[in-house]
Amino acid sequence: MKLLESPKLEALNHLLSLRTGDCIIDGRIESYSCKMTGDDKRLLRCLSTEHGITGLQALSPPNQNSLSVSPGVAFCESPGLESGVLCDTISTKTLFYLISTLNESFNPDYDFSNARSSEFSREPSLDWVVNAVELQLLTAVGARFNSLKEQMWNTIDDAITLQDCVIYSYNPDLTSDPYGEEGCIWSFNYFFYNKKLKRILFFTCRANSVGDHRTVDDDGLMFGSEEFVPDDSSMDYTGYDNDEDISVPVF
Repeated sequence: MKLLESPKLEALNHLLSLRTGDCIIDGRIESYSCKMTGDDKRLLRCLSTEHGITGLQALSPPNQNSLSVSPGVAFCESPGLESGVLCDTISTKTLFYLISTLNESFNPDYDFSNARSSEFSREPSLDWVVNAVELQLLTAVGARFNSLKEQMWNTIDDAITLQDCVIYSYNPDLTSDPYGEEGCIWSFNYFFYNKKLKRILFFTCRANSVGDHRTVDDDGLMFGSEEFVPDDSSMDYTGYDNDEDISVPVF
């Protein structure tokens, strides 16, 4: 997997990293090529041989209250999932792509090579994901997000062509979660996989409590302290009208 440089995504990431009254939002959107490197090929062999992961693997449902019935479904027999429950499946190679994306995105702090298919879900639809993402960010950021969301989805669409994507999410337990530290209020990890483009766009975001989360940015400023006031002078809000709501984009 190779990170694809994108000035538009980098600018968007800057806007998705901000502080609200009681929490710090850290959002990151990255685009990866599915072209395999030598390390990728070794990981794929490891999944297929050492871990015995071959053929189709069972995924967890997107949430506990509903099941996603899609073209690739089967009766689950994976550890941690109730046997006989209808669930989505994923090929070994696509599972490898998701794991490799996590490894690249969180390198060198975390290694996801032992992640299992039951830690991933296939999302029912693009609308489902759009609504979930917007609900989280709108609740955390408030009206400020209304002036950002249209540009956010249009930039993502330009990078990955949303209508051609299958969308997966990563939902680990606390021991495997890179955001499992104390003070994390919520987080999400979505993979937009475009098989035609051989590309994955990874959208990861978390909200940390101001009182529990302290980290130093590139300029040496301490986030999580009461004295910190974000400097918006470097942010490019061209075309934004913070007093006007923007309608949800239709793809």
